[in-house]
Amino acid sequence: MARIPVIVSFGGVNAAGRSSGHHAYRRTVIDALDQTTAAATWRALAGLMNRPGDLDEAGCQYLREHTLIRRLEPQHFDPGNVAWNRRLAIEPANGGIAFHMARRNVPTALPEGWQVTEVDHRTVRVDIDRRFELFIEDHRPMEVSAAGQLPTGFDPQVLYPSRSHPRGLQMAVYGASDALGNLGLDWEAVAARVAPDQVSCYAGSAMGQLDADSNGGLIASRFLGRRVTSKHLALGFADMPAAFINAYVLGSLGGTGHTMGACATYLYNLRQGMLDIRHGRARVVLVGAAEAPLVPEIFDGYATMRALATDSELLELDRDKGLSEPDWRRACRPFSDNCGFTLAEGAQFTLLMDDELALELGAQIHGAVADVFVNADGYKKSISAPGVGNYLTFAKAAAMARTVVGEEALRRRSYVMAHGTGTPANRRTESRIFNETAKAFGIERWPVAAIKCYVGHTVGVAGGDQLHSALGVWAHGIIPAIATIDHIAEDVSASHLQFAMTHLPRGVGELDVVLINAKGFGGNNATATVVAPQVVERLLTAKHGVRAMNGWRERVAHTCDRSAAYDRAVTAGEAEVIYRFDYDVRADDQVRVTPAAVHIDGASQPVSLDLANPFEGED
Repeated sequence: MARIPVIVSFGGVNAAGRSSGHHAYRRTVIDALDQTTAAATWRALAGLMNRPGDLDEAGCQYLREHTLIRRLEPQHFDPGNVAWNRRLAIEPANGGIAFHMARRNVPTALPEGWQVTEVDHRTVRVDIDRRFELFIEDHRPMEVSAAGQLPTGFDPQVLYPSRSHPRGLQMAVYGASDALGNLGLDWEAVAARVAPDQVSCYAGSAMGQLDADSNGGLIASRFLGRRVTSKHLALGFADMPAAFINAYVLGSLGGTGHTMGACATYLYNLRQGMLDIRHGRARVVLVGAAEAPLVPEIFDGYATMRALATDSELLELDRDKGLSEPDWRRACRPFSDNCGFTLAEGAQFTLLMDDELALELGAQIHGAVADVFVNADGYKKSISAPGVGNYLTFAKAAAMARTVVGEEALRRRSYVMAHGTGTPANRRTESRIFNETAKAFGIERWPVAAIKCYVGHTVGVAGGDQLHSALGVWAHGIIPAIATIDHIAEDVSASHLQFAMTHLPRGVGELDVVLINAKGFGGNNATATVVAPQVVERLLTAKHGVRAMNGWRERVAHTCDRSAAYDRAVTAGEAEVIYRFDYDVRADDQVRVTPAAVHIDGASQPVSLDLANPFEGED
């Protein structure tokens, strides 16, 4: 039988907080949780945000106001006072312009019309008698002020020796470390149970690293008169999160890579991990993404495309309320009257194992990936416009759900995690895809969640936000409301859908499958079919038998205890981020190649060279 890609852990961070322990999910449904569970998540947030102490009413209010979507905060930049260079044309008056400057700053190639004379060994005089241009620093407000920012006070760079790492890589290190901590098993012990080439990592970003410590600094250096550093280019690659995780977190010698698909990137990487396990290329796979796009230039780019919700447009949406400033908390309004998406930062990582190894180790079972479908849009009029490829991915994902859990379960025990960006084009096209699929499969009121209303659009990470929220739904039985809307737009197709504006309680164990949808810029469509833990346990019982499952249940109890201990340690600020620089580095003389295998000193198993002939068919 085929290997089943089981979700054994997850971790990361977004505007709702830490993913492990389901805390980010819990923040989105905090008002629907029982008091004890809600208090645990407030404590986790307080620990993440470096605000320990009594969580009184004022303390919890601070945590509310400084999580989820909100106005950009100073740790990024002031959207009302963004620095830029103004180009000025200067016409000298009264015979010319003269000024002194340092000799070392004199341009190598003198501009036309400059006359330079020496004042002393350090200073020169410059005389200009004709029209010239110069740039002068200026400041201006930005059109967009809302963003999905990490919780205020959380700074990943102080948690390990970050050495001027781009913010996206800082979040990647944190997210991967969080996933390993949440696993509840010792990573070194897990790695020792498999050959070195049976661990894979697929991770990256959709846009690359963009801040001043990476591509942003590289591209701007000449215009700002600064020097390029040795790290700017090297750390700017879009696949660098996978490289960092292999080298400093996992110590992996296995498969690696990153599949970019714009806003569908996470699901593209999830597909790679699923296929590795299904086809036996790996037994353990870490998949994920990290995105740090909250820099002024990226806001400018998306705003110029008219893709972002601007302050003026938000005020226009609420003109009947007489607001003096935009309601930034409600900037993203999926499937309602809306005006654009809300840019966000975050990192999410999901750890997969094949079912046999998961049972053997006593790993937790949070769900399983049945399949991930990817299709392009075909010929397009506009590269940015939605196309028809998402009909294919979504219908195939629904069909896969029907195959795995049955037609009745698909109709009554499934729901949808929508891409739900909050743009007019998305609300029309995505809702129609869902509605037509629901009609075809006989689904009457299909619940639809759209969590970007809470955390914003993390671009390449978005599918991970949705997946980890879905794991929280199975753990707590509450489908998050689309809480930022009060009505459904007239052009939304909704005859067979349920867009809930209040949380939908479904009960733990009452939902069997979720369809996670992603629509990427340029025609990158992906939909994942993910099944619930109780379904996975039934499948594994049928495959491995009751005795094997009973043994797993005994082992997993200890795993859950260790995972809970990690959660408590992180909340208390006692857990360290995994970052192993210059640790256990292997040299050439520690590798021995034989005709049968590659042997690496310290590895528990050799890497087999007994490979099947790919050109011979099976009997």
